[in-house]
Amino acid sequence: MSAVPPRAFAALLIGNAALAFGPWMVRLSDVGPSAAGFWRLALALPFLLVLARVMRQPAHWPGTAAAGVIGGAAFFFAADLAAWHAGIHLTKLGNATLFGNIASFAFAAWGLWLARSLPTRLQATALLLAAGGSALLMAGSAELSPRYLHGDLLALLAGLLYAGYLIAIERVRGTLQPLPVLILASAFGAAMLLPFAAVTGETIWPTDWTALLLLALGSQVVGQGCLVYALGQVPPLVVGLALLTQPVISAAIGWLAYGEGMTSLDLAGAVAIGLALVLVRLPARPATPTSSPS
Repeated sequence: MSAVPPRAFAALLIGNAALAFGPWMVRLSDVGPSAAGFWRLALALPFLLVLARVMRQPAHWPGTAAAGVIGGAAFFFAADLAAWHAGIHLTKLGNATLFGNIASFAFAAWGLWLARSLPTRLQATALLLAAGGSALLMAGSAELSPRYLHGDLLALLAGLLYAGYLIAIERVRGTLQPLPVLILASAFGAAMLLPFAAVTGETIWPTDWTALLLLALGSQVVGQGCLVYALGQVPPLVVGLALLTQPVISAAIGWLAYGEGMTSLDLAGAVAIGLALVLVRLPARPATPTSSPS
């Protein structure tokens, strides 16, 4: 496994930290779940366009093939937001974030399949630690009950859809800069979410813009901006494990904002995920050269 660029890895962690605040902002907003997704994307667009101009990455039409892939990514992302935001309102914050991040393992598995190789011993150890940490978080933070079943299933569906988004975005990040990709994906996704929110009869126009502005800036501009930047440079396995930092941060937010207490299991799970991220960043040990007979 090649070394992960420090700047890209830092961007990956910053992006996931920003994304972890998204569910809280969705709960605080006074619009429907799909409408919240629309405003998240639409309000972010002006900021992304200015940022793209400053960073000299202007938005442009990338060609039919690349635009088709970005459109597919936008569909997965829009469907993910609609399902996840609905689930956030129907289950606990910890449940929504944990089930919504099932994409972490799906994307990591896709990366290993793409490489046509089994995980190394170091990678396998990191994956086992991450899986164990997630299980501890699940035991400590999530409450499985019929009351939350509908919301849990929506969050799980959202996690699978998010994996499709990540796979599609990574396909175009090899040839396109991050901001043009994010701008087009946000524009396409917003165009899909608005009519869906209208058809389903959701409240679309907010009375208080604070939570939606914070959602757009934190989750889309900073969160997705850093994530899309990292996707061009960080292996899928590392991206997948880094996604698991979101449930850790969300558990802390739930504790502070809603009194959802953090247990010793939560802390142990957070430590396990942190160790997994440390292990997965270690360079692979070079093979010992064998001497050939003279």
